[in-house]
Amino acid sequence: MSSGQKQSRSYKYSDTGVDIDEGDALVEEIVPHAKRTKRSGASSDLGGFGGLFDTRDAGFIDPVLVAATDGVGTKLELAKATGLHHAVGIDLVAMCANDILAQGAMPLFFLDYFATGKLDRAMAIDVIAGIADGCIEANCALIGGETAEMPGMYPEGTYDLAGFCIGAAERGTLLSPGQPKVGDIAIALRSSGIHSNGFSLVRKIIEISGATLDAPAPFESDADNLGAALMTPTRIYQKAAATALATGGVNGIVHITGGGLIENPPRVFDKGVSFRLECATTPLPPVFSWIRDTGNMELSELARTFNCGIGLIIYVDASKASEVLHALRTGPEPEAYIVGDLVSRDDQPAVILNGVDHWRGQS
Repeated sequence: MSSGQKQSRSYKYSDTGVDIDEGDALVEEIVPHAKRTKRSGASSDLGGFGGLFDTRDAGFIDPVLVAATDGVGTKLELAKATGLHHAVGIDLVAMCANDILAQGAMPLFFLDYFATGKLDRAMAIDVIAGIADGCIEANCALIGGETAEMPGMYPEGTYDLAGFCIGAAERGTLLSPGQPKVGDIAIALRSSGIHSNGFSLVRKIIEISGATLDAPAPFESDADNLGAALMTPTRIYQKAAATALATGGVNGIVHITGGGLIENPPRVFDKGVSFRLECATTPLPPVFSWIRDTGNMELSELARTFNCGIGLIIYVDASKASEVLHALRTGPEPEAYIVGDLVSRDDQPAVILNGVDHWRGQS
């Protein structure tokens, strides 16, 4: 057949592996999940060319908007291996919403991007149900998103996720870089586990240990198996941040993500300040002891990669620290505790792991 001849077969988009009908069916099934997340200011109607949000209806007078975007990294590989897709939906919201909180703002609405080679509707619904649950926990509305079916771009059974969160605070109330000062007290909020960072190393640890995901977790007796323990979703700290900010005296909030306890705290204070973290007050959770021992990791590298049991740090003026701690403990964070303070940098590192040897023998 010459290049000028017409092809006798009539092709459809589905012949390329893209099923429009399946995508339409998915939208119909996720509408109830979006409606579950409805909050003041938001429309939960899906299918338009854009989502709507009314900040005035949400109670703001002169808001400054704050945007964050993130994914969940190679934790998606464990989701595929374990079939626990709901968990990464929560993770996706948490990674974005917690970053909004770190600015002193509250999450308002969320959009997701789900890309796959071949749409598995049940899998996609599981992920989006998790996203909806995360949005409810973060008090933000799921107002839209995109499902992209791209044959040849992704192997069958795999997908990628990205999340986009918009939050707001009244003008003049946002937390500013450099606001935390020497003498501030650091209050720690516990993590639920690894959260969504460092999973390339976690997968390497699994490989070298010879562990299987369906075997009992060597560090967690309550989990069904190793896979379930590692897939524990990232905590969302919206209620805690709102409580602390409403109490007053908060000078900085740090979300412990990639870079762990070493790289994240200095993002909010000046170069003349150091964070003295009292490791003795922070028992190393068993999952991190397992990673430390199996990977023969130096403690400094462990702290630079993982949250080591701390998901959020709140820097508070010393005169308000007791009041904020009490509000957290009697409210959304019964296990909140003082983990250290801010001191003059001098010749010290930006983060001082005081008594880090306390983590060496814990199991």
